[in-house]
Amino acid sequence: MNINLPIRSSPSLRNQASRNYFTNYTPPSSTEAVNGPVREPARELMTINDRLIVGVDFGTTFSGVATVYTSTPDDVEIIKTWPGGNGITSDKVPTEITYDFPPNAGPGTAPNVKWGFQFKPEESRLRCIKLFLDRSQKLPFYVSPQETATQLKKYNKTVVDAVSDYLTEIYKHTMDQLTRRYGESFMASTNVSFVLTCPAVWSDAAKNTTLQAAERAGMGLKSEIQMVSEPEAAAVYTLKAIQPNHLSVGDNFVVCDAGGGTVDLIAYKIISLQPLRVEESAVGTGGLCGSAFLNYRFEEHVKSRLGPSRFEEMKLKKGKTWQMGLRYFEEFVKRNFNEDEYQEVNVPFPGLPDDDEARIDSGFLVMTADEVKGIFEPVVKEVCDLVQGQVDGLRGKGGIVSGIILVGGFGQSDYLYRRLKSHFTSAAPPPYTERPTHATSVMAASDGNGNIEVMQPVYAWTAVVRGAVLRGLEGNMVISRKARFHYGTSYATVYDEEKHSVSERYWSPLWERWMVSDRMQWHIAKGEAISPLSPIAFHYTRNFRPGQSLVVTDDLIGCEADEAPAAYSRDLVHVCTLTTDLSAVPRSLFTRLTTTRGVEFDNLDFTLEMIVDSAGLGFELKVDGVRYGRVEAEFHSG
Repeated sequence: MNINLPIRSSPSLRNQASRNYFTNYTPPSSTEAVNGPVREPARELMTINDRLIVGVDFGTTFSGVATVYTSTPDDVEIIKTWPGGNGITSDKVPTEITYDFPPNAGPGTAPNVKWGFQFKPEESRLRCIKLFLDRSQKLPFYVSPQETATQLKKYNKTVVDAVSDYLTEIYKHTMDQLTRRYGESFMASTNVSFVLTCPAVWSDAAKNTTLQAAERAGMGLKSEIQMVSEPEAAAVYTLKAIQPNHLSVGDNFVVCDAGGGTVDLIAYKIISLQPLRVEESAVGTGGLCGSAFLNYRFEEHVKSRLGPSRFEEMKLKKGKTWQMGLRYFEEFVKRNFNEDEYQEVNVPFPGLPDDDEARIDSGFLVMTADEVKGIFEPVVKEVCDLVQGQVDGLRGKGGIVSGIILVGGFGQSDYLYRRLKSHFTSAAPPPYTERPTHATSVMAASDGNGNIEVMQPVYAWTAVVRGAVLRGLEGNMVISRKARFHYGTSYATVYDEEKHSVSERYWSPLWERWMVSDRMQWHIAKGEAISPLSPIAFHYTRNFRPGQSLVVTDDLIGCEADEAPAAYSRDLVHVCTLTTDLSAVPRSLFTRLTTTRGVEFDNLDFTLEMIVDSAGLGFELKVDGVRYGRVEAEFHSG
């Protein structure tokens, strides 16, 4: 572990060291002293001229785009026509891509990109590539890392290449649609800004990689592209869409963004209604229990009914038959099934002969309500458990949970809506009191699930992308978020025989005393409420020999455990390496110091300011409160 990281010590010790304790020993670019983190005052938001805002919901299975012009903020448009769609409109496009070499292509020829709807059913393509951006997330069973790696190697592409290529196609198609809508002269004179969505549970490295891919795709500089978590975007849209409602200041609500591959949850507390402002009230959670798992359970059901050999024969020789049945299940059964209205479901498989034993009649596979429930229930139960976990966490802190907002593709499911509704309204009503109090309602809720209203807004499938453009339009509705990790830095400090082991100590010629390194200073605690308007400042003191490079590096370290350790260990995560170029700082702000042996040094006190936003982490360099540029952060995905 490199000890050239900030440490904490008392100001008196630091000042004494500056005057009396210099020797000819010099750490490469660091003294062993720095003040603690401080909170900075809120910043004023800048006004922005009229522009086009493009929201991009880059999803696991489907992606969507919404646009709005700031002068007509109520006119949010969803892109519905896509290449390969054969004139059929769709609110979203499959997140699928592959590459095709032209016929008789010579060496070095770049492959053509195929994406979205441009595939025949039997064609192989890269699916769920988004999930490979975050190595810390589990992959669903139906996504093969080996198959994905083979396809990427075939075309000499990386995961980031493929994501960038897909977002490039999204970008080009979006700009084409905007040009058709507004005209070339308008587009040439109008700024277009992009807002990108990402899962709430993603690592800082994955967020950074997504922004890099979006920058490569042409969506602007990485520092200019806004990013918002998917459930936060859904919350922004939904709270606007469901007004008026029963939610009150102080209430908590859980947003459940149920998509194709993943289900993402986050909880918010209402701080004010006019204007609408909320804060994160629980750390986001998620799981692999999206609606794609229903497709694979349906496939297993059909295989068991037909027998493996007949099923494989149908898929190989009668691909259109299988695609018809799967599409019906996808578009009708998954969305509309509920056991009260449907005693049986007839799934079309045109061309299959009648079979009494397999219950195939006139080209339809007859399924009972219990059989459909058997496909749904294990997946839906996982979603209910995830939501219950958020509710329990909020209630454990004395919070009132008033609502669950269901969005996303799977969020359109009538069965999922009804199951959540019955799960969260099944508890007995609280005892009657003439003057009900906040405490009474909390106690009643803690005994069961009380009466939590489940809401399914209109346009549930596009709630995330609609929220993304609203975020770009109106700025931050979410005034604070919960930290996903502990964040801190490693430092060295004076050896204390009551706290430290003798084996850990080392002699510092600079301090002329025993020291210990690899102590942890945690600047942000996991679950702490943080705001982008209140940056966290790390104060550093560094010394440089005349002519020495003024480029310095430091590591930001993360810890996912509930309790953060006092000392560095290999279990901790290296979030990123910060590279700071101090050459932009005027030389007059450096202090010339001389050691007891006559060696001269330049000393500088400076601050690295960490800004925590929905998009992740940003860093700036300040000296005496003046900004001298951004700090480059190299994120580590491993």
